[in-house]
Amino acid sequence: MSKRRTKKQPLPKEVIRTDVWSLSVTADQKRQMILTVESYRMFLKPLVLIVNAQWVNISDLTSTERVNAVEKMIHKTADNPNPKHKYFQSIVKKIPSFRKFPSYLRRAAIADAIGIVSSFNTRYYQWQSGIRKHRDCKPPSFTSFCNTYPALYKGQLVRYGLNYSSVDIKVWNGKDWVWLESIKIKGHGLSRHLIDGNKLKSPALVVNKRTCQLSMPVEIKKVEFKNSDFVCSIDMGINNAATASIIGKDGTVKARKFIHPAEDIDRRNKRRMMIAQKSKQTSNITGQKQSKGFCKGLYRKSSNINLEISRKVMRGIIEFAKVHNVKVIVFENLVGWKAKAGKKRSLQKQKFHLWCHRKIVELTQERWSELGGTVVFVNPKYTSAYAFDGSGKVKRSKINYSLCRFTNGKHYNADLNASYNIGARYWYCVIMGDTNYSRVFVDQSSNDTLRTPVTLGTLRSLRIV
Repeated sequence: MSKRRTKKQPLPKEVIRTDVWSLSVTADQKRQMILTVESYRMFLKPLVLIVNAQWVNISDLTSTERVNAVEKMIHKTADNPNPKHKYFQSIVKKIPSFRKFPSYLRRAAIADAIGIVSSFNTRYYQWQSGIRKHRDCKPPSFTSFCNTYPALYKGQLVRYGLNYSSVDIKVWNGKDWVWLESIKIKGHGLSRHLIDGNKLKSPALVVNKRTCQLSMPVEIKKVEFKNSDFVCSIDMGINNAATASIIGKDGTVKARKFIHPAEDIDRRNKRRMMIAQKSKQTSNITGQKQSKGFCKGLYRKSSNINLEISRKVMRGIIEFAKVHNVKVIVFENLVGWKAKAGKKRSLQKQKFHLWCHRKIVELTQERWSELGGTVVFVNPKYTSAYAFDGSGKVKRSKINYSLCRFTNGKHYNADLNASYNIGARYWYCVIMGDTNYSRVFVDQSSNDTLRTPVTLGTLRSLRIV
């Protein structure tokens, strides 16, 4: 197969992921960093107003030309003695930190201001065109008060130590722009910068009362998986967070795995039960609805545990797919799905409410695409309702809902059955040339006759023909 790219195929976009590098700083170093961020935001505010006023003139330029044009409007040099916005020079003279403002930090602020104005205009034109979440949505508001953080250019504003164990940062100490040297780095996030081929981009200095870190963007090297005759199909469920199966193109089931961090789920549910108990006690005493911020700490802990559950399930799926060298991970397309089962305030309703299936899918899609794989979504209709062997509809056990019984009397795990059908549906669409993976039934009949959904048995029957 030729590797030459045709004109019809668009060039792939670069993949950039952000790691968080935690910094170990003293109280005085942190104070200077906060002063730097405050000075940067003060410098940014008038720039936003200038860029907005000149947007008609610079909107058609490239990103580099925009920065150069704005810099020429505000910055006085020997070659540019009369900048268009002279009043900006009067602002520079009044504020001490602006007088020796680093040139690279100035260009970072200009680029930031252009991004703010461009974003506002895009959202405003969409609102004018009628692209709104609700029909009566108000237009987006323009503001110059933007709590952004400064970008640090390598060599000019940030310098890295040996093996990225430390970092030097140029800051405003209240009197002059100086270097804070040998700041130790406590953690590098996922250490994406250590992977061969990945490139570090300019980090942002994120510092406030609680945190002090570098937001480090990393350009990921594009990796292409070899095509495989197997895919990893995932069934998201309540009884098991994720059930993964390796399904072959000929209907072979190579491996199976249940991913269910029960300990974390119990911790999350325990806090939810504490919230319910406290809510009941408070309502019995006051006779009123709970005030804003009720059990704020428990809600926060519960949400954080739920996020960690999503991350653990994602890691389990990724590791399982990598072990078996598959390129494609297949999910059901459950966007917009809402559970109808369960009475209000019942345990079943709570389970559906805390079901983090969308977060798991989002994290898996981001991480797997970063590694060079592909995530595909198939139509979820009847994947759980029909037996994988093609024997017809299944009946769920009333005692244990995770089990089901086929019409031929066989008992099987319902989640495994669904994961087989999900993988089979993907391969059937590939074989039949349905690139949007929306096929549900084997035939394309438009009358009222009963049609057969695609199952693993359907895929195996194709091999016999």
